[in-house]
Amino acid sequence: MPAVDKLLLEEALQDSPQTRSLLSVFEEDAGTLTDYTNQLLQAMQRVYGAQNEMCLATQQLSKQLLAYEKQNFALGKGDEEVISTLHYFSKVVDELNVLHTGLAKQLADTMVLPIIQFREKDLTEVSTLKDLFGLASSEHDLSMAKYSRLPKKKDNEKLKTEVVKEVAAARRKQHLSSLQYYCALNALQYRKRVAMMQPMLGFAHGQINFFKKGAEMFSQSMDSFLSSVADMVQSIQVELEAEAEKMRASQQELLSLDESVYTPDFDVAAPQINRNLIQKAGYLNLRNKTGLVTTTWERLYFFTQGGNLMCQPRGAVAGGLIQDLDNCSVMAVDCEDRRYCFQITTPNGKSGIILQAESRKENEEWICAVNNISRQIYLTDNPEAVAIKLNQTALQAVTPITSFAKKQENSCPSQNLQSSQMENDKIVPKAAGIIPEAEQLIAPGTPIQFDIVLPATEFLDQNRGSRRANPFGETEDDTFPEAEDSLLQQMFIVRFLGSMAVKTDTTTEVIYEAMRQVLAARAIHNIFRMTESHLMVTSQTLRLIDPQTQVTRANFELTSVTQFAAHQENKRLVGFVVRMPESTGGESLSTYVFESNSEGEKICYAINLGKEIIEAQKDPEALAQLMLSIPLTSDGKYVLLNDQPDDNDGSPSENRGAESEA
Repeated sequence: MPAVDKLLLEEALQDSPQTRSLLSVFEEDAGTLTDYTNQLLQAMQRVYGAQNEMCLATQQLSKQLLAYEKQNFALGKGDEEVISTLHYFSKVVDELNVLHTGLAKQLADTMVLPIIQFREKDLTEVSTLKDLFGLASSEHDLSMAKYSRLPKKKDNEKLKTEVVKEVAAARRKQHLSSLQYYCALNALQYRKRVAMMQPMLGFAHGQINFFKKGAEMFSQSMDSFLSSVADMVQSIQVELEAEAEKMRASQQELLSLDESVYTPDFDVAAPQINRNLIQKAGYLNLRNKTGLVTTTWERLYFFTQGGNLMCQPRGAVAGGLIQDLDNCSVMAVDCEDRRYCFQITTPNGKSGIILQAESRKENEEWICAVNNISRQIYLTDNPEAVAIKLNQTALQAVTPITSFAKKQENSCPSQNLQSSQMENDKIVPKAAGIIPEAEQLIAPGTPIQFDIVLPATEFLDQNRGSRRANPFGETEDDTFPEAEDSLLQQMFIVRFLGSMAVKTDTTTEVIYEAMRQVLAARAIHNIFRMTESHLMVTSQTLRLIDPQTQVTRANFELTSVTQFAAHQENKRLVGFVVRMPESTGGESLSTYVFESNSEGEKICYAINLGKEIIEAQKDPEALAQLMLSIPLTSDGKYVLLNDQPDDNDGSPSENRGAESEA
């Protein structure tokens, strides 16, 4: 063993500067040793903590291996072999846990404890002796300073004797503390070597014992078990690689598709639209109202199920019902400057939900699918074939046909002007005679207008000139003074479908043909947007009023209405023929087609009643007889044909049935 540097005890009493200089070297070494010992202890405690954590971890691992059997895996078929293997591994882990626990205890006793004892005993002793030596040196210096100030006079012998005794006591105390301090520093040079090697000796012995017991525990049977498990894992790995290769091939095939697959609206010019869908699924943006004027849009997954529109948020287990699609209507709408929006309206005319598709193709296919479902095609035996047939019929409808004989036999007119009669409070159509050809009713290629001729603002300007618009939406229109003194005022909520020029007004067949061509053209060109208006029937005019601004969009003299009828199958379809003078001196005939929230026969009855009032006004007695034939309600209003409340709750202009004021 190499020699160790020492402090000479003989020089402790003299306390020379050379001794003090050498002492500072020993003190510096002791300080460095203290810092290193603290770091070494932290490392050893970390090893012990890791080993202790290993004990807890192996215990938890064993429990988790046994818990695999209790997990209700949805795809856990064929896991019996895995479960038995994990049970065996759990036993092995328990045995390993015993070994790890023993190793942790041995490390605590033979590695951590010695280094802690060295720090707390030896290093702390050196630090304490250093403090005592410093105090003794300070006391010696003070006593020497006091001794040096003694005067030369002999009359202070008593004081001199006391000071001398004080110096001797301080010097003795310093000498004793220095001897103890020097001995501790000299012994520390040996103890530090023992303290550094003894913990590692315990660590090595603990690890060797651990591995020996482990080797004894895992016999040859364990080797065979591990070999079988390795073979099983290898076979699973082979299957995984084969499946991964198939998935890579499929992935490359899918990624090799055209870039249009990722583009939301790549075929906006000419999309390939399937109009025969009876079910549809995909993501749409749903419009939600969050306040009086504020809205939010939420992207959700929608799908149709039977006659219902379902919605399933991302992460939800199942979808929920959003709206019943039976007998509902769907149309494209403009909403908040967003593209591809459409609205689904309930059968009673209430505004439903507004949705937004991501492309023109998706928008039109959703509209077609909802439209097909609303007809309850899904209830037929072969819904796909029925949808294809209906769309083919719509395609053929824009081509003029040679005879009305190809129509369904149950398609008959509601009424005409010359033969209008009531039976059981309902309008009974006059039996049709010879059915004219289509070319005799409407010229082939006649254009169809899908919006009102004059927007509300233009019509307002033409009738009011330069007068300013009322900001409160109240009408100031004095163009129609008859609204106040008219014997009949009846309001209906309608949506304009289209109008077109016709060749004759002698039969209601022209209205049915116009209805057929307007609806067919809307289906072919995918025009689902309709303008909603209030149709005011008075004893003098038919007025189309904007429901928001109360501005008149169009006005027709009742005497110019020559034919009017309601569709027999679709009770909400109604139309009328108007004869208008032209600037050239002749007259033109136009048919207007509407969809009403109430039955179309109610509108026809109101128009017919208005015409009868016009005729009866020529004879006061006949007028009185006509008005007496109409029953009155308790508040003095006339009750019209089969008064039934409309299904439009909350409409500011609805009359809740067919009521008129006299």
